[in-house]
Amino acid sequence: MSELTSTRIRTTAAKLGLPHLAEALNQYVQRADEAKMGYLDFLDLVLAEELAVRDDRRFRNGLRLSKLPHHKTLEDYDFSFQPDLDPRKVKDLATLSFVEDKANVALLGPPGVGKTHIAVALAVAACRAGYSIYFTSLDDMVHHLKAAEDQGRLMSKLTSYLRPAVLVVDEVGYQPLERAEANLVFQVISKRYEKGSIILTSNKTFGEWGQVFGDEVLATAILDRLLHHCEVISINGPSYRLKNRLKAIERETEVA
Repeated sequence: MSELTSTRIRTTAAKLGLPHLAEALNQYVQRADEAKMGYLDFLDLVLAEELAVRDDRRFRNGLRLSKLPHHKTLEDYDFSFQPDLDPRKVKDLATLSFVEDKANVALLGPPGVGKTHIAVALAVAACRAGYSIYFTSLDDMVHHLKAAEDQGRLMSKLTSYLRPAVLVVDEVGYQPLERAEANLVFQVISKRYEKGSIILTSNKTFGEWGQVFGDEVLATAILDRLLHHCEVISINGPSYRLKNRLKAIERETEVA
Protein backbone atom coordinates (compact mmCIF):
# COMPACT_ATOMS: atom_id res chain seq x y z
CA MET A 1 0.00 0.00 0.00
CA SER A 2 1.40 3.37 -1.00
CA GLU A 3 1.92 6.09 1.60
CA LEU A 4 -0.55 8.31 -0.26
CA THR A 5 -3.26 5.63 -0.13
CA SER A 6 -2.51 4.94 3.51
CA THR A 7 -2.84 8.61 4.40
CA ARG A 8 -6.10 8.93 2.47
CA ILE A 9 -7.59 5.89 4.25
CA ARG A 10 -6.58 7.25 7.66
CA THR A 11 -8.15 10.61 6.86
CA THR A 12 -11.38 8.98 5.68
CA ALA A 13 -11.48 6.68 8.73
CA ALA A 14 -11.10 9.67 11.05
CA LYS A 15 -13.94 11.50 9.29
CA LEU A 16 -16.15 8.42 9.64
CA GLY A 17 -15.46 8.27 13.36
CA LEU A 18 -13.26 5.15 13.14
CA PRO A 19 -10.19 6.25 15.12
CA HIS A 20 -8.91 2.74 15.79
CA LEU A 21 -8.79 1.97 12.06
CA ALA A 22 -6.83 5.14 11.48
CA GLU A 23 -4.33 4.17 14.19
CA ALA A 24 -4.00 0.45 13.43
CA LEU A 25 -4.19 0.42 9.63
CA ASN A 26 -0.64 -0.84 9.12
CA GLN A 27 -1.19 -3.66 11.63
CA TYR A 28 -4.34 -4.74 9.79
CA VAL A 29 -2.56 -4.74 6.45
CA GLN A 30 0.31 -6.79 7.89
CA ARG A 31 -2.09 -9.35 9.39
CA ALA A 32 -3.97 -9.56 6.10
CA ASP A 33 -0.73 -10.14 4.16
CA GLU A 34 0.49 -12.82 6.58
CA ALA A 35 -2.85 -14.66 6.48
CA LYS A 36 -3.30 -14.08 2.74
CA MET A 37 -6.78 -12.73 3.39
CA GLY A 38 -9.28 -12.05 0.65
CA TYR A 39 -11.02 -8.69 0.41
CA LEU A 40 -14.11 -9.76 2.35
CA ASP A 41 -12.05 -11.39 5.13
CA PHE A 42 -9.96 -8.22 5.44
CA LEU A 43 -13.10 -6.06 5.63
CA ASP A 44 -14.57 -8.43 8.24
CA LEU A 45 -11.37 -8.14 10.32
CA VAL A 46 -11.38 -4.36 10.23
CA LEU A 47 -15.05 -4.00 11.10
CA ALA A 48 -14.90 -6.60 13.90
CA GLU A 49 -11.88 -4.93 15.49
CA GLU A 50 -13.46 -1.48 15.26
CA LEU A 51 -16.70 -2.78 16.81
CA ALA A 52 -14.77 -4.44 19.66
CA VAL A 53 -12.91 -1.21 20.41
CA ARG A 54 -16.12 0.80 20.27
CA ASP A 55 -17.92 -1.64 22.59
CA ASP A 56 -15.05 -1.53 25.06
CA ARG A 57 -15.07 2.28 25.00
CA ARG A 58 -18.83 2.32 25.58
CA PHE A 59 -18.49 -0.20 28.41
CA ARG A 60 -15.80 1.81 30.18
CA ASN A 61 -17.74 5.03 29.78
CA GLY A 62 -20.88 3.32 31.11
CA LEU A 63 -18.99 2.15 34.19
CA ARG A 64 -17.60 5.64 34.73
CA LEU A 65 -21.09 7.17 34.72
CA SER A 66 -22.68 4.39 36.76
CA LYS A 67 -21.39 5.50 40.21
CA LEU A 68 -20.68 1.86 41.07
CA PRO A 69 -18.53 1.60 44.22
CA HIS A 70 -16.33 -1.03 42.55
CA HIS A 71 -16.37 -3.21 39.44
CA LYS A 72 -16.28 -6.71 40.93
CA THR A 73 -17.70 -9.60 38.91
CA LEU A 74 -19.33 -12.90 39.83
CA GLU A 75 -15.98 -14.59 39.17
CA ASP A 76 -14.67 -12.66 42.19
CA TYR A 77 -17.44 -13.94 44.48
CA ASP A 78 -16.56 -16.84 46.78
CA PHE A 79 -19.67 -19.02 46.58
CA SER A 80 -17.96 -21.66 48.74
CA PHE A 81 -18.19 -19.27 51.69
CA GLN A 82 -21.99 -19.20 51.33
CA PRO A 83 -22.89 -22.89 50.91
CA ASP A 84 -26.63 -22.22 51.32
CA LEU A 85 -26.58 -19.92 48.29
CA ASP A 86 -27.13 -21.78 45.00
CA PRO A 87 -24.56 -20.40 42.50
CA ARG A 88 -26.74 -21.50 39.59
CA LYS A 89 -29.53 -19.18 40.69
CA VAL A 90 -27.18 -16.19 40.72
CA LYS A 91 -25.45 -17.14 37.47
CA ASP A 92 -28.83 -17.51 35.78
CA LEU A 93 -29.44 -13.85 36.62
CA ALA A 94 -26.19 -13.00 34.83
CA THR A 95 -27.85 -14.04 31.56
CA LEU A 96 -29.74 -10.75 32.04
CA SER A 97 -33.11 -12.13 31.02
CA PHE A 98 -34.58 -10.16 33.93
CA VAL A 99 -33.28 -6.95 32.34
CA GLU A 100 -34.85 -7.86 29.03
CA ASP A 101 -38.13 -8.53 30.84
CA LYS A 102 -37.80 -5.29 32.87
CA ALA A 103 -38.07 -7.37 36.03
CA ASN A 104 -36.33 -6.88 39.37
CA VAL A 105 -33.87 -8.63 41.67
CA ALA A 106 -33.95 -8.41 45.48
CA LEU A 107 -30.91 -9.56 47.48
CA LEU A 108 -31.73 -10.01 51.16
CA GLY A 109 -29.55 -10.88 54.14
CA PRO A 110 -27.54 -9.56 57.07
CA PRO A 111 -24.63 -7.13 56.59
CA GLY A 112 -21.43 -8.42 55.03
CA VAL A 113 -22.69 -11.51 53.18
CA GLY A 114 -21.95 -10.15 49.70
CA LYS A 115 -25.28 -8.69 48.62
CA THR A 116 -23.71 -5.53 47.19
CA HIS A 117 -20.99 -7.57 45.46
CA ILE A 118 -23.60 -9.63 43.59
CA ALA A 119 -25.69 -6.53 42.79
CA VAL A 120 -22.65 -4.75 41.36
CA ALA A 121 -21.56 -7.85 39.43
CA LEU A 122 -24.98 -8.08 37.75
CA ALA A 123 -24.83 -4.37 36.94
CA VAL A 124 -21.35 -4.76 35.41
CA ALA A 125 -22.62 -7.65 33.28
CA ALA A 126 -25.57 -5.52 32.14
CA CYS A 127 -23.26 -2.66 31.28
CA ARG A 128 -21.03 -4.94 29.22
CA ALA A 129 -24.13 -6.14 27.37
CA GLY A 130 -24.96 -2.56 26.40
CA TYR A 131 -27.52 -1.60 29.06
CA SER A 132 -27.31 1.70 30.92
CA ILE A 133 -26.84 1.32 34.68
CA TYR A 134 -26.82 3.52 37.77
CA PHE A 135 -25.94 2.79 41.40
CA THR A 136 -27.16 4.56 44.53
CA SER A 137 -27.76 3.79 48.17
CA LEU A 138 -31.35 4.30 49.27
CA ASP A 139 -30.28 7.06 51.68
CA ASP A 140 -28.40 8.95 48.94
CA MET A 141 -31.33 8.65 46.55
CA VAL A 142 -33.76 10.00 49.14
CA HIS A 143 -31.37 12.81 50.07
CA HIS A 144 -30.99 13.94 46.45
CA LEU A 145 -34.71 13.67 45.74
CA LYS A 146 -35.58 15.72 48.83
CA ALA A 147 -33.07 18.42 47.85
CA ALA A 148 -34.47 18.50 44.32
CA GLU A 149 -38.02 18.75 45.63
CA ASP A 150 -37.05 21.70 47.84
CA GLN A 151 -35.52 23.39 44.80
CA GLY A 152 -38.56 22.78 42.59
CA ARG A 153 -36.84 20.33 40.26
CA LEU A 154 -38.10 16.99 41.52
CA MET A 155 -39.21 15.68 38.11
CA SER A 156 -35.81 16.46 36.64
CA LYS A 157 -34.05 14.53 39.41
CA LEU A 158 -36.52 11.65 39.22
CA THR A 159 -35.54 11.26 35.58
CA SER A 160 -31.97 10.41 36.56
CA TYR A 161 -33.33 7.37 38.45
CA LEU A 162 -35.87 6.46 35.76
CA ARG A 163 -33.60 6.71 32.71
CA PRO A 164 -31.16 3.79 33.22
CA ALA A 165 -32.16 0.30 32.13
CA VAL A 166 -30.88 -1.02 35.47
CA LEU A 167 -31.08 0.92 38.73
CA VAL A 168 -29.16 -0.54 41.68
CA VAL A 169 -30.56 0.57 45.05
CA ASP A 170 -28.25 -0.48 47.87
CA GLU A 171 -28.78 -0.69 51.64
CA VAL A 172 -32.56 -0.59 51.87
CA GLY A 173 -33.49 -0.66 55.55
CA TYR A 174 -30.35 0.61 57.21
CA GLN A 175 -32.09 3.84 58.16
CA PRO A 176 -35.87 4.25 58.72
CA LEU A 177 -37.57 6.81 56.49
CA GLU A 178 -40.16 9.43 57.21
CA ARG A 179 -43.42 9.10 55.30
CA ALA A 180 -42.58 11.96 52.90
CA GLU A 181 -39.24 10.29 52.15
CA ALA A 182 -40.92 6.93 51.64
CA ASN A 183 -43.32 8.56 49.20
CA LEU A 184 -40.35 9.69 47.09
CA VAL A 185 -39.13 6.09 46.97
CA PHE A 186 -42.61 4.96 45.97
CA GLN A 187 -42.53 7.40 43.04
CA VAL A 188 -39.29 5.88 41.76
CA ILE A 189 -40.54 2.29 42.15
CA SER A 190 -43.94 3.10 40.68
CA LYS A 191 -42.61 4.98 37.64
CA ARG A 192 -40.05 2.26 36.89
CA TYR A 193 -42.66 -0.51 37.19
CA GLU A 194 -42.48 -2.68 34.04
CA LYS A 195 -40.33 0.01 32.38
CA GLY A 196 -36.90 -0.75 33.82
CA SER A 197 -35.17 -3.17 36.17
CA ILE A 198 -34.22 -2.57 39.80
CA ILE A 199 -31.59 -4.52 41.70
CA LEU A 200 -31.85 -3.84 45.41
CA THR A 201 -30.11 -5.05 48.54
CA SER A 202 -31.66 -5.06 51.99
CA ASN A 203 -30.81 -6.29 55.47
CA LYS A 204 -34.53 -6.42 56.29
CA THR A 205 -37.13 -9.04 55.45
CA PHE A 206 -40.09 -7.79 53.46
CA GLY A 207 -42.22 -8.16 56.58
CA GLU A 208 -40.09 -5.45 58.21
CA TRP A 209 -40.47 -2.93 55.41
CA GLY A 210 -43.44 -1.28 57.13
CA GLN A 211 -41.01 -0.15 59.82
CA VAL A 212 -38.43 0.93 57.24
CA PHE A 213 -40.89 3.09 55.30
CA GLY A 214 -42.83 4.28 58.32
CA ASP A 215 -46.18 3.25 56.86
CA GLU A 216 -47.54 -0.26 56.30
CA VAL A 217 -49.86 0.81 53.46
CA LEU A 218 -47.09 2.61 51.59
CA ALA A 219 -44.67 -0.28 52.16
CA THR A 220 -47.27 -2.68 50.77
CA ALA A 221 -47.75 -0.48 47.68
CA ILE A 222 -43.98 -0.41 47.10
CA LEU A 223 -43.67 -4.18 47.54
CA ASP A 224 -46.66 -4.82 45.30
CA ARG A 225 -44.92 -3.16 42.34
CA LEU A 226 -41.44 -4.34 43.20
CA LEU A 227 -42.25 -8.01 43.69
CA HIS A 228 -44.73 -8.48 40.84
CA HIS A 229 -41.83 -9.40 38.54
CA CYS A 230 -38.92 -10.11 40.87
CA GLU A 231 -36.30 -12.75 41.64
CA VAL A 232 -35.66 -12.86 45.39
CA ILE A 233 -32.37 -14.26 46.70
CA SER A 234 -31.76 -14.63 50.43
CA ILE A 235 -28.20 -14.93 51.73
CA ASN A 236 -28.09 -15.94 55.36
CA GLY A 237 -24.48 -17.06 55.77
CA PRO A 238 -21.50 -15.55 57.61
CA SER A 239 -20.03 -12.12 56.93
CA TYR A 240 -17.26 -11.74 54.35
CA ARG A 241 -16.05 -8.57 56.01
CA LEU A 242 -15.87 -10.27 59.40
CA LYS A 243 -14.06 -13.23 57.85
CA ASN A 244 -11.44 -10.97 56.28
CA ARG A 245 -11.03 -8.99 59.49
CA LEU A 246 -10.55 -12.16 61.55
CA LYS A 247 -7.91 -13.38 59.09
CA ALA A 248 -6.09 -10.07 59.40
CA ILE A 249 -6.20 -10.30 63.20
CA GLU A 250 -4.85 -13.86 63.04
CA ARG A 251 -1.96 -12.75 60.80
CA GLU A 252 -1.19 -9.84 63.15
CA THR A 253 -1.24 -12.26 66.11
CA GLU A 254 1.11 -14.68 64.37
CA VAL A 255 3.55 -11.91 63.52
CA ALA A 256 3.46 -10.63 67.11
